[in-house]
Amino acid sequence: MAEPDYRACAAAGLGALHKWYNASTGLWQSTGWWNAANALTAVVRYTKWTGDTTYQGNIQTTFTAARKQHANFINNFYDDNGWWALAWIEAFDLTRDSQYLQAAQTIFTANVAAWDAVCGGGLWWNSAKNYKNAIVNELFLTLAARLHQRTPNDQTYLNWALREWEWFSSSGMIGPDGMINDGLTSACANNGLPTWTYNQGVVLGGLAALYEITGDAAYLQQGEAIANATLSNLVTPKTAKVPGILAEPGETATAGCNGDQVQFKGIFARNLFDFFQQSHQQAYSAFLLANAASIWNNNKNAAHQFGAHWMGPFDKADAGRQSSALDALIAGAALTA
Repeated sequence: MAEPDYRACAAAGLGALHKWYNASTGLWQSTGWWNAANALTAVVRYTKWTGDTTYQGNIQTTFTAARKQHANFINNFYDDNGWWALAWIEAFDLTRDSQYLQAAQTIFTANVAAWDAVCGGGLWWNSAKNYKNAIVNELFLTLAARLHQRTPNDQTYLNWALREWEWFSSSGMIGPDGMINDGLTSACANNGLPTWTYNQGVVLGGLAALYEITGDAAYLQQGEAIANATLSNLVTPKTAKVPGILAEPGETATAGCNGDQVQFKGIFARNLFDFFQQSHQQAYSAFLLANAASIWNNNKNAAHQFGAHWMGPFDKADAGRQSSALDALIAGAALTA
């Protein structure tokens, strides 16, 4: 089977995603608040890597309209805030419009308040302060590192990035198999909850940035250990119809994935692509292309809508599923440009 034209695939998928876009709210119908930040990220990265500006107007529309729902894109969940901050950094990189970078900086300042000495450090998941988990701390790491890279003469953001990684890497959330579990117990131990793909992904973005900043190969080595463990453990088995395709823990179970979990695989793909830009491990580009091909060949309907199961078959459509799959197709377009 001939390799798909990933730029054309991404264009078709972005067109389908746009049908859920509500310009009056700046959000995407059929999915949630934090998912919308990821949908916006897909729009920005599609524009960046293909040069197609058809949907670039959505960036400013969302910036103006969506902040009416939560002022400055900040709510009581610090991970939600992190997704929006990273989306605005992507928007700044594309447009060089400083209002987007300032939005990310404002969100970062709000999230600093989630750090305290419980469990020796780290951010709480939400303002109720009842859970310290992986994703919010990975987002904080990545955000701090990327803000440092975009802030002249900065030391504060870098100090936070280094402090976060020092805490996270010794927190116990990285299990003995190299995979990152969901969070910590009230006794500050690894809670053994699922190793979701996005928890393996966001940290790769942070480690890639730290390597780019410092030149310290230890960050690459740690990222490669996590990425390699994911490519071994969170994929369809060799006996599957389409082996080696990214899959959530329990994805093929009867219950499948909920509205949050359908977003996770795209986040891994996006961050693996960013990590590949620093590591240059060909296994990662091959993996991304294999997933993009499987999405296009096995996991879409006639309207170019993508389902949750990247190995197929197509289940149903919504903006979370769509933007998640687009992350892989956009990576494919960038890798084959």
